[in-house]
Amino acid sequence: MTVDLTPRAALALRMTGLLLRPRPTRRMDGVSDVVEWLGAMQAQDLASGLWSLGVRLPALSEADVRAALERRDALRTWPMRGTVHLVPPADARWMLELTGVRLLAGAATRRAALGLTEADADRAAEVLGTALAGGGRLTRAQCLATLEAAGIPTGGQRGYHLLWYASVRGVTCLAGADQSFALLDEWAPAPLRPERDEALALLALRYVRGHGPVTAREFAGWTGLTLTDARRAFAAAGDSLAEVAVDGEPASVDPALLDAPPRPVDDLLVLPGFDEYLLGYRDRALMLDPAHAGAIVPGGNGVFQATVVRAGRVVGTWKRTVGPTRVTVTIHPLVDLDARQRGRVERALGRYAAFLDRELQVGWPA
Repeated sequence: MTVDLTPRAALALRMTGLLLRPRPTRRMDGVSDVVEWLGAMQAQDLASGLWSLGVRLPALSEADVRAALERRDALRTWPMRGTVHLVPPADARWMLELTGVRLLAGAATRRAALGLTEADADRAAEVLGTALAGGGRLTRAQCLATLEAAGIPTGGQRGYHLLWYASVRGVTCLAGADQSFALLDEWAPAPLRPERDEALALLALRYVRGHGPVTAREFAGWTGLTLTDARRAFAAAGDSLAEVAVDGEPASVDPALLDAPPRPVDDLLVLPGFDEYLLGYRDRALMLDPAHAGAIVPGGNGVFQATVVRAGRVVGTWKRTVGPTRVTVTIHPLVDLDARQRGRVERALGRYAAFLDRELQVGWPA
């Protein structure tokens, strides 16, 4: 039997699945728990990725999260949409093989525009693999210098493309909590090897439980898979997903959430720009007034602003400047916020400042 949900009830389910509200049936103790639960977490901006974890793990500081990444509780690579994500190390290889293959297939046009050949890209991956073998770790600049020394040009956007290619091929990954590269085989020495349909089902399950209610079309947008494969993944997940209707539109959700559905609450959060809260969806209408979309991605340039979220809806943006002892944050409300609401925003930012181990200074528009 399909459960009918109002948009408000669906949003409450999403906030719980995203681990932005307490989830009574599952305790999240560390970075590996959160990353595995969500399947993958956007992390193209490292500072945003650290706070995405911190906001879901209130007992941890930024130093704690960095230490967890150095312990290899999660690693960063390019599994989906050509964008860096945090993923469980054991899942990195099968995710790259499942979703990265389409990225590689479409890379020829980009290489031609850069004056590179597939042979150049393959040789670059081989050179990096040799340089990093035996526990090596190189910064981006060192990787580019290594390629140049091997006679592989890295000027313009060539270098970034070659680093991306080596990671999507499963040779390298981003290591720890900085921008250095290491060998994927050394950072994930015990990879899982699910069959393709099993991999599709597993990724669909993780996406739905961490983002639902969602559709197969949303899953296709998140993974970069074809809609045919996305539907195949939902079918393979079978009874692990529950069918609901959101304002009459069919969607899927974690069945456990329907056993004890969360109630809408008037909480207030300050989230980084590149968070699954918005990046995990193409249709963001449940969370974001379309009239405010331009303020979240100014100029449509793909750079998402950090958001102030009240009761699951975006009500403002914020920008930070981090100094040695202080973090200065400027708030840009998108709706009227009275003195009480502004106080709530500042308290939420206080948690962020504590995460960074900095004092907080907040600026509001005159």
